[in-house]
Amino acid sequence: MSDARWTVTDGRTISFGPTVYGDDELRVCGDVRGKRVLELGIFGTTPNSITMAQKGARSIAVDPHRDVIQRARQAATNAEVAVEFHEADLADLGFLMNAVVDLVVCVHQIDMNTDIARLFRQVHRVLRPEAGFVFAVPHPMSAVFDGNDPTARRRYGATTPTIGELTMALQRANFSIDVMHELVSLHQPNAVAPSILVVRARKLGS
Repeated sequence: MSDARWTVTDGRTISFGPTVYGDDELRVCGDVRGKRVLELGIFGTTPNSITMAQKGARSIAVDPHRDVIQRARQAATNAEVAVEFHEADLADLGFLMNAVVDLVVCVHQIDMNTDIARLFRQVHRVLRPEAGFVFAVPHPMSAVFDGNDPTARRRYGATTPTIGELTMALQRANFSIDVMHELVSLHQPNAVAPSILVVRARKLGS
């Protein structure tokens, strides 16, 4: 588990990273009040699943790490909200029936070791028709450079899935991308590459 998993988050907005705009500004998740929402991989000191529960959602969180689940459960208790926690791999969603989730949020969990085809198929299965799948990953171009050094240090796609790979995997899983944000760190507005990629894809079909 990387340190980024427990980056400080204030719990007031769904977070996509410690140095970029959250959902209050981007508005890709929208109003979650009364919706059944799923966080795949717990992110932040105040996890997004807790933030969504505070906003009135029926919140579920899945994470493969027991210690992460325990910390998040304590955070939910401290926040006095109910979150349904499951210790499981992110694509192991057999506990959910088909088409019962209104929104899936997955922040900084997808990397080169992720079976994105399987993950996206499972997300598609549990989402209601036209519901949104919102995920954030380190921008693939940011991995090419070291900070603000304009010299490319690594091959594009060597350490993180490319935008093309993510797009094709979504299409094959029967999603349609309707929002894509390439976010520059608020602390480095002149960075040579965006730091975070945020995508919203809508479920097609039933």
